Amino acid sequence: MGEVRVGACSWTDRQLVASGWYPRGRRDAEGRLRHYASRLPVVEVDAGYYALPSRRNSELWLERTPEGFRFDVKAFSLLTGHPTRAGSLPADLRGVERGPALLDEVWRRFAYAVEPLREAGRLGAVLFQFPPWFAPGTGAEETLEACARRTAGWPLAVEFRHPGWWAADRADATAALLAGLGASAVGVDMAPGLPGSLPPVVPVTHRPLAVVRFHGRSPAWGRGSKEDRFRYGYDVAELAAWVPRLRRAARYADELHVLFNNCCGDAAVRAAETMRGLLSAPDRCR
Repeated sequence: MGEVRVGACSWTDRQLVASGWYPRGRRDAEGRLRHYASRLPVVEVDAGYYALPSRRNSELWLERTPEGFRFDVKAFSLLTGHPTRAGSLPADLRGVERGPALLDEVWRRFAYAVEPLREAGRLGAVLFQFPPWFAPGTGAEETLEACARRTAGWPLAVEFRHPGWWAADRADATAALLAGLGASAVGVDMAPGLPGSLPPVVPVTHRPLAVVRFHGRSPAWGRGSKEDRFRYGYDVAELAAWVPRLRRAARYADELHVLFNNCCGDAAVRAAETMRGLLSAPDRCR
């Protein structure tokens, strides 16, 4: 069975900092990350989606975490076709016309920023989360192929938000496409029964890494404020129901990352700690 790492999708979320999960004396930037890394072995850098990460931050993260700790970095919004405000770009790029030249420069800066993590063997994944309108089709497949070329040598993980990718009549083709690109499919847990709901599957498409992200099961998913979308506390029974799926995936992957994105207060880190406990219990089905 591959190594299973469980963590949360942020360690800097304001509500987490205010929740009391960080002890006194550990609430500054360095203290928070050191404390987080003493409790959980992987974290997702979701801030990379909202603004280009910096190389200096990558270097500091390496200094503040132990050997073996992993960072999964979420790709910047412009790289996945999401709307990107000019204000989220570096100041010197805000006046640049949107087009191939800008995209090339953003790719270059993103790669430069995460390279220290990759060189140190601490870059768990670069997560490309495509938008809900990114539907299966020739154009989307060409975009994925271009993404794979740009990220050659990176641990590439792909999360779809359009449910058509994992529909019963399409799932095998999607898995084969990602496998051919050397990309890890991202499985998800989310509220069922909504127009954009994806099935709770864990397709392992790339032996080195499998990824599952738990978004919470708020019925406000896809609308409302961030707090409305992610306000959800998993109970033990809901997490336990996932244990057989996760263990099965871990048998086919060298490493499995299980990340909680229900970032409201300390809900994500508490769920991660509970899931770690469940997965560390003896597997009585073996």
